[in-house]
Amino acid sequence: MSESVNGVKSVPEYFGCNVFNEETMKARLPKNVYKALLKTKTLRTALAPDVADVIATTMKDWAVEKGATHYSHWFHPMTGLSAEKHDSFISPTDDGNVIMEFSGKELIKGEPDASSFPSGGLRATFEARGYTAWDPTSPAFIKDKTLYIPTAFCSYTGETLDKKTPLLRSMEVISEQFVRILRLFGSDATRVTTTVGPEQEYFLIDKELYDQRKDLIYTGRTLFGAKAPKGQELEDHYYGNIKSRVHDYMTDLDEELWKLGIYSKTEHNEVAPAQHEMAPIFTTSNVAADQNALTMEIMKKVALKHGLVCLLHEKPFAGVNGSGKHNNWSVSTTDGHNLLDPGKNPKDNIQFLTFLTAIIKAVDENADLLRLSVASAGNDHRLGANEAPPAIMSIYVGSELQQILDALESGEMIKTDANEEFVIGVEALP
Repeated sequence: MSESVNGVKSVPEYFGCNVFNEETMKARLPKNVYKALLKTKTLRTALAPDVADVIATTMKDWAVEKGATHYSHWFHPMTGLSAEKHDSFISPTDDGNVIMEFSGKELIKGEPDASSFPSGGLRATFEARGYTAWDPTSPAFIKDKTLYIPTAFCSYTGETLDKKTPLLRSMEVISEQFVRILRLFGSDATRVTTTVGPEQEYFLIDKELYDQRKDLIYTGRTLFGAKAPKGQELEDHYYGNIKSRVHDYMTDLDEELWKLGIYSKTEHNEVAPAQHEMAPIFTTSNVAADQNALTMEIMKKVALKHGLVCLLHEKPFAGVNGSGKHNNWSVSTTDGHNLLDPGKNPKDNIQFLTFLTAIIKAVDENADLLRLSVASAGNDHRLGANEAPPAIMSIYVGSELQQILDALESGEMIKTDANEEFVIGVEALP
């Protein structure tokens, strides 16, 4: 553990302090309960009711110690936003007082009314009840004196009503198929996880100016207005010097995200004036999705403290770049082996080449579904010009891998120069 310097805590001292993470669980849960929870997370087995009760009580005690009074099953309905219902921990006693209680049943399942959430006509009116189910693979966290519990959301008859469940299902299918192929190479891996590091681009504008624009207030983007005297024509904003006010915002944002266990890593100015980016270190896909939703919420709240407004619309201003959310996607075994790492000699890495060609084939055959996933109303304002992703999907694998794939296709001998060097023309540069 890093020590404080001049009374100021170092990042490792407070990182994840508001998250019921594995370190906290290991320190607080009985050994047998901790092992049962790890088994549930890794093998996707069901938790026994008595084990769930112990976890719930421990989670509640930890949250109350940190000032929490309520808990919420936090889920992501098909609105594009997160949803939450807050219940307090209090339970009345016979003498008219209250005690703080939280049961395993309350942890594992909730029953929010699903009638007012979009469903695509999946349910009859008399079956409008919805259920939230705890996702133990995504850690609970504390925000605004509330214990937030990441959950999936489904209907009374089992239909999916959220964004998390399809993601979890796809991760299960990918794990099953990757493990099947790994067995052919003699691997004893039991599970494979997908990982992403979703970058988050955003605009910061002064709140006083924002309040004068009803179009920004109501729609998140400008609907009319004169072109700015200076746009992005000079390409001088990208990676430019960060202004003090924005730097102060980024500093506070990092601190809030780190407390919530979010690996905020990189910040810089983006292409358009007043546009910036935050990029996290990659993590498991469903955790990364939860953390990105939380990141966007924290971004807006921190901005207001600095007299700013954070715009997250895909295209808030015409004539300059919009905001994307680039994903660095990969697949790893549970012991941390990256299955898309070509290694030092990719032409001899048959396992890597097998997975690479499978993914290329999957993208080629399902390009329409991948394009559909980004074809939202807001994103349509941004796509089609010089911004990513373009309408035509392509995969760039680099010159060395391209030579290997071409040779495999033609049946010729693979010839690559893995030790090729780039000549810059300055001896002192590596």
